Amino acid sequence: MRIAYLDCSTGISGDMTLAALVDAGVNPDQIIAGIDSLGIPGVKLSFSSTMKGGFHATSVQIEHPEQHAHRHLSDIVKILKQADQLTPKQYEKSLALFSAIAGAEAKVHGSTIEKVHFHEVGAIDSIVDIVGVAIGFDLLGVEQIISSPIPTGYGQIKIDHGICTVPAPGTAELLKGIPLADIPIQAELTTPTGAAIISTLVDRFSMLPPMTIEEIGYGAGTKDFPERANLLRMFVGESVTTSNTDYVTLLETNLDDISGEVIGYTKQKLLAAGALDVYTSAIQMKKDRPAVMLSLICKPESADKLESILFQETETLGIRRHQLQRSIRPRQQQQVKTAWGEVEGKLSLAPNQQTIFTPEYESCAKLAATHQVSLRTIYRAAEAAFLFDGIPATSIDAAANVPHDHDHDHDHDHDHE
Repeated sequence: MRIAYLDCSTGISGDMTLAALVDAGVNPDQIIAGIDSLGIPGVKLSFSSTMKGGFHATSVQIEHPEQHAHRHLSDIVKILKQADQLTPKQYEKSLALFSAIAGAEAKVHGSTIEKVHFHEVGAIDSIVDIVGVAIGFDLLGVEQIISSPIPTGYGQIKIDHGICTVPAPGTAELLKGIPLADIPIQAELTTPTGAAIISTLVDRFSMLPPMTIEEIGYGAGTKDFPERANLLRMFVGESVTTSNTDYVTLLETNLDDISGEVIGYTKQKLLAAGALDVYTSAIQMKKDRPAVMLSLICKPESADKLESILFQETETLGIRRHQLQRSIRPRQQQQVKTAWGEVEGKLSLAPNQQTIFTPEYESCAKLAATHQVSLRTIYRAAEAAFLFDGIPATSIDAAANVPHDHDHDHDHDHDHE
């Protein structure tokens, strides 16, 4: 699988991303043609070589006449629709980026997406950056975009609404649920456009993944920092793992001073908050005290929220955190008909290419309660119905490249990993 990895060591902005795409091999002439087709008078986009902190990179220059008017999302849509050089994918990516920014601005200003004004992002250079990035990623042809954690910087900046702290309110809204990095630079490292790129286009966050590197692009930022090169580095290449893998976070804590009721309550609260799995293990701590190790598996972006629940409910003094890679068997949703009604389940492909149907607990339990039969009876009927239907193994081939959550639910507490 062809992937792109964004190394955001000094943050990310629209111009840095656009420059990195060109430095990684995207044809600049095709991007310029797309920008020209927007029909904005007096706009000229160009790229040039530069040096940042001793490293060669590409930078972006945008020439345009002075402007004063702010734009609504409807104004942006009109500009995009008249661009006859944009492909449908490029149009959709552009619109998704602008819509994400509009949603964030509407939230922080208590307005609606239709009424909110684009301020800095409605400026011509930001429009060029966003549309150029949409064109660039489409031309890059990657199937997945991965990013490092995002540094925001710190300090204060001046925006149209006055002076505010970094990250700006709209940027912070876009970065909800995204892992952040603490980089001690007093500056705005991640702009609203950069945050929109991260929240809209990136599939997951990790350190540099296993991959065979084909190209490396360096996009230069406008600021200079004394101890760091202000660059966005983009790795492009082939993933060396199968597409049916992802990364999860494992949180663990040892508990020897709370009741089983508290542990059970905490487990249910963690699952409701998005944990993929929660389980306990009997352990012995120092001085041979019997205890319980409470473990949970979650998406990396949910780790901080779930960790807060663990601290609050268990009052533990420490939580261990591990980043893990897991392999996922291809699967898809499947329904079967039984004498008691339809049963939801999952169809998966075993290593020997044999299909396996696993009924969902909730679906079976509902039918068992409705018809006053045993849960095991419904399970057996669902499995028999699947075998009778004779669904071929090829029916889940299309699911092989789709990411899946760990939502297989049986009434037990052990680790499916």
